[in-house]
Amino acid sequence: MVKIIAALALSADMECLALNAYFEARNQSYDGKISVSQVVLNRVKDDRYPNTICGVVKQAYTTSSGFPLRHKCQFSWYCDGLSDVPKEKRAWKYAQQVARDAKTLYDNGFDLTEGATHYHAKTVNPFWAKAFTFIKRVDDHLFFRREKNS
Repeated sequence: MVKIIAALALSADMECLALNAYFEARNQSYDGKISVSQVVLNRVKDDRYPNTICGVVKQAYTTSSGFPLRHKCQFSWYCDGLSDVPKEKRAWKYAQQVARDAKTLYDNGFDLTEGATHYHAKTVNPFWAKAFTFIKRVDDHLFFRREKNS
């Protein structure tokens, strides 16, 4: 029984990916959750970002003691001052499966975002969006790629 439980546990990186899917795309479709997750994976692969999933998800401006500054993170949920513990058990379990699926698909050459490194909700208009290549819309998110020479 212990072996089965251990096999179901997420690695730290997969937990970070699942948390990001949960907090960034909990109300989106399966494709929306996969897309948000694959942006993280695209950043890991890009040398302009940290080289681990948790490094990307937790990338932030920090205080001198290393704590993230409120609202100064790549992904807003991570430093919004609210709890980072999922409250909706069913949605959390689903986010864990989405993280596994997103990584498996990505590792097998399927990137729904076509290399996107950024996204934002359709209800906002961030300053950076005009400088990036628009890829597609999935549910409530618009996906963009930051080209290598920019």
